[in-house]
Amino acid sequence: MDKIKFIEKLKELDTNGKTTLDLYNEISLLAMKYGMQSAKPFNGKNAYYLSMEFLIGRSFYNNLLELGVLEETKCVLAEKGIDINVFEEIEDAALGNGGLGRLAACFLDSAAGLGLPLHGYGIRYKYGLFKQAIENGFQVELPDDWQRFGDPWSIRRDDEKRLIEFADMKVYAVPYDMPVFGKKINRLRLFQAEGSAEAEKISEYLYPADDTEDGKILRLRQEYFFSAAAVGELLEGFVGQHGKDFVKFPEFNVIQLNDTHPVIAIAEFIRLLTKKYGMDFADALILAKQTFAYTNHTILPEALECWNDDYVKKILPEIADIMIKIGEYAVHEFKELGCRKEQITDMAIYSEGRFYMANLAVYIAKTVNGVAALHTEILKNKLFSTAHKFYPHKLQNKTNGITHRRWLELCNKELSELLDKTIGRGWRVDITCLERFNDFTEETIDEFIQVKQTKKEQLLKYIAKAEGVKISADFLVFAQVKRLHEYKRQLMTAFAILEIYYAIKSGELRDFTPSVFIFGAKSAPAYKRAKAIIKFINEIAAKVNSDSQTNGKLKVVFVQNYNVSYAEKIVAGTDVSLQVSTAGLEASGTGNMKFMMNGAVTCGTMDGANIEIVEKAGKENNYIFGATVEELAKLKEEGYNPSSFLSNANHKKAVESLIDGTFSDGGSGEFKELYDSLTAGASWHEPDNYFVLYDLECYVNTLIKVCRDYSDKKLFAQKQLINIANSAYFSSDRTIKEYAKDIWKI
Repeated sequence: MDKIKFIEKLKELDTNGKTTLDLYNEISLLAMKYGMQSAKPFNGKNAYYLSMEFLIGRSFYNNLLELGVLEETKCVLAEKGIDINVFEEIEDAALGNGGLGRLAACFLDSAAGLGLPLHGYGIRYKYGLFKQAIENGFQVELPDDWQRFGDPWSIRRDDEKRLIEFADMKVYAVPYDMPVFGKKINRLRLFQAEGSAEAEKISEYLYPADDTEDGKILRLRQEYFFSAAAVGELLEGFVGQHGKDFVKFPEFNVIQLNDTHPVIAIAEFIRLLTKKYGMDFADALILAKQTFAYTNHTILPEALECWNDDYVKKILPEIADIMIKIGEYAVHEFKELGCRKEQITDMAIYSEGRFYMANLAVYIAKTVNGVAALHTEILKNKLFSTAHKFYPHKLQNKTNGITHRRWLELCNKELSELLDKTIGRGWRVDITCLERFNDFTEETIDEFIQVKQTKKEQLLKYIAKAEGVKISADFLVFAQVKRLHEYKRQLMTAFAILEIYYAIKSGELRDFTPSVFIFGAKSAPAYKRAKAIIKFINEIAAKVNSDSQTNGKLKVVFVQNYNVSYAEKIVAGTDVSLQVSTAGLEASGTGNMKFMMNGAVTCGTMDGANIEIVEKAGKENNYIFGATVEELAKLKEEGYNPSSFLSNANHKKAVESLIDGTFSDGGSGEFKELYDSLTAGASWHEPDNYFVLYDLECYVNTLIKVCRDYSDKKLFAQKQLINIANSAYFSSDRTIKEYAKDIWKI
């Protein structure tokens, strides 16, 4: 970037009478103009990341940071009487739901920062993940029209639009390019659906409700839409440069499938090679095996997509034929490998009228990776155990990471400056330099305590303004912020808070350090239990916060519309990160890494990347509790009776508050259904299938221990500092280097 020219033009910018939005667009376009000047085509091998989500967050500050002009812009605007923080009112591009989309954004950031050619493909949704409001304790979903602020960081490419054909309609995929700035300028290309009103629905909403046939078909259209646009473009581009010598295609291209959503790209790739370019099917299959790689993000069955063949045949008959044929080739190959009948069934791509997309990905992909050490072992030994037996070379681990540029440099200026002072600025370029921070002094401890206090004050001031809840900056801050799902066990935290509240109120718990529990989460609109948990937490918050007997010791706040920008404040101001998922169910988590890098200790289970966090920073510097994967497996085998735990009076009082009139669900019956899910189960699961009651007592005791330890501020700060110093492993720079070396060969 021509920084000098950019700053000159910024100084010339007339700000008089202009709105925040006017200035945001003008400065952004100015940065785009001079930032894009250094963009150069790359003719070597490129990697392409296909993802249903890219949770980008707010681009303004991050792009100025990546371009190296954030501080200069801040100074120039200050001279004009403008605080750069005014642009915080420009909301996030919430084109993702949670960790999956945020990881994709971090990966693009790291690749650009390292100068590696990685480009993203996805959908330019008109409305991002819904804006969440809390009304009478209930989640209310509002449209997230993120484009109302304009979109100065995207370039529309009308001349590169593609026609995508379904059996019942034709749709134009119009690309919008978002530059990803770093040592190299890469590209995130998002396709917008245009044509008829029906066609435009394809890119209208992120994750439309799929509890009806129409909803399921719309989801299928979305997945095919962007996958077909990406694959068609890549093949056409190759032919334009290299002709039809497709044997060379993998020398220049590798396609990473981010979970099962874009796996249909495999079928489209083979369809185009055979139907459009005349390649033999067997040869196209071989080429696909050399081109695609697959990342699995979850073992939860509802996320391992299976499509009814009726849906696929209805709108994508050629794709259905291709997948059936791939399935036949796979069965032939499995038989040649000596697979038994039940093993062939386990790996089936097409069976009993259903397409199994994870099995398709595992069969075709040259590599299949998990996203944390434990998760990958579960893939090898359980979910894909048959495939691992016959294709042992495929499965490998790539523990997730986060970009330290956004999640430390940008969101925690004060800690970044302390690191600069203590270990030098080298960590900003090479995050492994953070390890030097292990040699902290007594003075560093004192300075860190002040940094954490400053970030806490900033966070709680923001919460007071946004949520109307005032919290003393002397409070210990716990945070559980993530997607709302039963396995993540926000409900267990709610019960634990209730037990602590009753213990403080009765005088049983006297030496409890004043604490606030911060929740942030969105529930899928049709996920009734998750929405009931949100209501329950808000009922608890109302009770606890209004009780003059206890609210000097305990407060609870559920922040509305949790998003990337809110997360930037929360991770910097939190003391204790709550990562309490049922062991074996959280593939990795990335929130745990963001908190660690900002000096929060982890209070959590031995699940996902928590295991690696405590390996790096030490169990003694974190708070681990709860049943392990092995213990839960044994418990399931022997039989688990959650109702036996209600003989504990504290548990009984907390859990039965769902049904004894302590709290109101507005007459919806949702609290009773929650209670039944724990004590009676349902047609599709056993009682308390996430073992909330089993882990509850040790969770409460662990939270109380955290509070007692916090009374020694310096000792607690040492634990936090050690977490920061050993967080470099969880940088997405490390993750991307591993993908580049082991999978992509770029």
